Amino acid sequence: MKYIKYTFWAIVAIALIIVGMANRDIVTLRAMPEALANPLGISPDIQMPLFMVIFIGVGIGLLIGFLWEWVREHRMRADARATGRERDALKREVDSLKEQKHEGKDEIVALLDKAS
Repeated sequence: MKYIKYTFWAIVAIALIIVGMANRDIVTLRAMPEALANPLGISPDIQMPLFMVIFIGVGIGLLIGFLWEWVREHRMRADARATGRERDALKREVDSLKEQKHEGKDEIVALLDKAS
């Protein structure tokens, strides 16, 4: 199974290298259209290789997706915590009831019953 995982990641790495080599041209990224930037006198733009634009876009998309999923699963995590707290409270209650049941009885019998 390890070899399949390493093979998969090797194929992904090779594909990323090929995409990077094929898209080395410099492109200009503009935050605003030229028609709007010229009258305002601001033109926030940056020049970088196209493969960096692609990889940054994919990375930002993944981060947004992970954040969205984390927020969406909040209710499930809260329910799991509540269930865990309830389970712990019930376990404490059962243990205290077992102690009350064996109160005043032989300690050996109580220990054997507690172990089971």
